[in-house]
Amino acid sequence: MYGVLLMGLATAMYLAGVLFAPIRHLMGGGPRLLAINEWIVWYSGVPLVVGLCLAGVDLFVLLRVKRSPRDDVRHDPIHRRAVIVALTAYDDADSIGDAVRDFRAHPAVGAVIVVSNNSRDRTLACATEAGAIAVNETRQGYGYCVYRCLSEALAQADYDLVVLCEGDRTFRAYDIDKLLAYAPHADIVNGTRTVERLRARTTQLSTFMYYGNLFVGKLLEAKHLGASTITDVGTTYKLCRREALVRLLPQLRPAVNLEFNAHFLDVALGYGFDIVECPITFHPRVGVSKGGNVSNRRALRVGLRMVFGIVCSWRPLAT
Repeated sequence: MYGVLLMGLATAMYLAGVLFAPIRHLMGGGPRLLAINEWIVWYSGVPLVVGLCLAGVDLFVLLRVKRSPRDDVRHDPIHRRAVIVALTAYDDADSIGDAVRDFRAHPAVGAVIVVSNNSRDRTLACATEAGAIAVNETRQGYGYCVYRCLSEALAQADYDLVVLCEGDRTFRAYDIDKLLAYAPHADIVNGTRTVERLRARTTQLSTFMYYGNLFVGKLLEAKHLGASTITDVGTTYKLCRREALVRLLPQLRPAVNLEFNAHFLDVALGYGFDIVECPITFHPRVGVSKGGNVSNRRALRVGLRMVFGIVCSWRPLAT
């Protein structure tokens, strides 16, 4: 992970040096500006070499130690396929009723929980009318809402599988079949929106967000080298085994806000849980987004906070 970050720093320094050259000429040149320009380009090689060395040690020396000792592919059959679905919601009155009905109609779904994060509209009422168990989380923040979803789902002891999702209609209940197909191989099946033909033409996931999300996912993958393949750190849609959640939930920091899904994956990988990605469909949102997908600028801030959290183990973001 540190090797990747250093190589990124080296690339940024080199590009800055190249871009500074025409600016230097426009400013009249001079030996002082030339010296600064040469220093930036020349010393960009330092983090590059150090980063390559760190990455090389990780890949060619430590990887065999870091990878799972399991010789064969994990396959723990799912004997009870009934799941409980927990949906996050914030001012989602226009979508939450259809989302609840969609999930309740799926044959594997036994119950649907909706956690509203102090919604100012009829989100709770619409969820209840559609047949969900509706509760309100008074602590404001996406992390608190997701944490409450998982807690409420675990309180329903009849279910061994928990599906976490959102109530804005960006996801569909039929993808539960895909999550269940991957469930024998993992503790957590994380949906990924990175498959091109499985995304609607116009969604919240802009090109900038797509590649930024992919970069953060690969950074997380580099941190836990050999543990998993991560291409999407921003999706909420995931399936979790009850026994894994019982152990994982006390380790999570609900004060982490819009970066909570990356935090969830990072902590889960750190504690040795098996995570497998599953391609899912992604659809246009109903209503107005309130999360990190509002704009590329906001997504950049969330992405940088994810990187900061991954590097610093999330402590500064959870205070």
